[in-house]
Amino acid sequence: MEEHSDRLDVQVSVGDQMVLVRVAGEIDIATVAAFRSALWSAPARPVLQLELSGLRLLSAAGVRTLLAAHLRVRACGGELVLVDPSPVVARVLRVSGLHRVMPILGLTSPIEAARRPVVATTDLQLAA
Repeated sequence: MEEHSDRLDVQVSVGDQMVLVRVAGEIDIATVAAFRSALWSAPARPVLQLELSGLRLLSAAGVRTLLAAHLRVRACGGELVLVDPSPVVARVLRVSGLHRVMPILGLTSPIEAARRPVVATTDLQLAA
């Protein structure tokens, strides 16, 4: 199962115990319907895993969709797990508080920590 546009690519893989949804591109007001459609059409399994490393943008509409999906999966006795969000998406998840609501794997990896804007802050301090 696959949803694809110029700005969003969603691929769904179904296993016995888990559905894996790989999301790449941008989730905003123009693409959130396709994202929601892919999540809602995924078959029920104990775990719905969203792989977010290729996601460049997560708008408020995307945050609302993630929360709705979390509630929907939980109501059926399952668990929604977010995996390896890009640094920008990880920041949105922290600011929105979703990191307190659903499990997020890969946020504390050394690679992600190295990509944080600490270097950019240092560069600004050197230039000032």
